Amino acid sequence: MKVVLANDHGAVELAQRLKAHLEGKGITVNHLGVFTEESVDYPDIAKKAADEYKKGGYDFGIVCCGTGEGISMAANKIQGIRCALPVNAFAAEKAKEHNNANFLAFGGRITNYPDSPEAMVDAYMAATFAGGRHQRRVDKLTALESTR
Repeated sequence: MKVVLANDHGAVELAQRLKAHLEGKGITVNHLGVFTEESVDYPDIAKKAADEYKKGGYDFGIVCCGTGEGISMAANKIQGIRCALPVNAFAAEKAKEHNNANFLAFGGRITNYPDSPEAMVDAYMAATFAGGRHQRRVDKLTALESTR
């Protein structure tokens, strides 16, 4: 398994934690940074991660900013990216099962998640896309990309 990971200045520590967690499971992580708290713009980070993901060879991507909100919005503007911002492990699991999300977003400044970001990533990775009626819905999401 191979994952692309990118973060802005608001999630440096969280990105390092997620990288260590994934690598501890034998997963290859291409961490694009950033590695300092010097201010950067989260749309640029989302684009960098999505561009790398779209080169192929990745199972999914993770993007992080201070709250996860901005970077998830930015990622979802990019054709082919379905970025979920889970609030717990159940939501992360369903993001994969029902929405076939290919990116997850988290907030480095969010300290009160009911489940840790690591637990949410694990739940996502343990899930598989259910297909069926969910495929029809994912197809409709994809069709919305052409209405921009």
